[in-house]
Amino acid sequence: MSKNVLIISSSLRNHSNSEALAQKFMQGALDAGHKAEIISLKGKKIGFCTGCLACSNTQKCVIRDDSTYITEKMLNADVIAFATPVYYYGMSGQLKVLLDRANPLYSSDYKFRDICLLACAAEDEKTTVDGTVTGIMGWIDCFSKVELKGTVFAGGVNDAGDIKGHNALEKAYALGQQL
Repeated sequence: MSKNVLIISSSLRNHSNSEALAQKFMQGALDAGHKAEIISLKGKKIGFCTGCLACSNTQKCVIRDDSTYITEKMLNADVIAFATPVYYYGMSGQLKVLLDRANPLYSSDYKFRDICLLACAAEDEKTTVDGTVTGIMGWIDCFSKVELKGTVFAGGVNDAGDIKGHNALEKAYALGQQL
């Protein structure tokens, strides 16, 4: 069955390593017959959540910016993949702000069931991505019908393009195909 796959790329750098993972994941999903698109947070205006909780009753955020469009895309996706650089052992700040602003989804009739994490970092220790996984799991745990389908981590990539030839690209492609 064909799925609607949304990939949210949170790197703000041109030709970023996490963007390369997002592209490979998307290619795997497309080759498996799914519909897939990437939304980049680069150039998007996404303000901080104010904690007003109006969205709990309305399923809409009172702040009107680019997160409104992205959250609507998230609502209707079957699968969401988050691509992020790992900064100080956590997800990028812009991805965290988006997840906070996706609060209207909690009380909605969301379609997504599977979440994937695509992460890159200069550090190459296995534990480098643990904080990012914990942050994503904190968000996932708020949705009773959702699970982390898989994580792809590319360590040892610092400068734009360092990921070229990294085995994480093959893993991202395979994860996209397995949806």
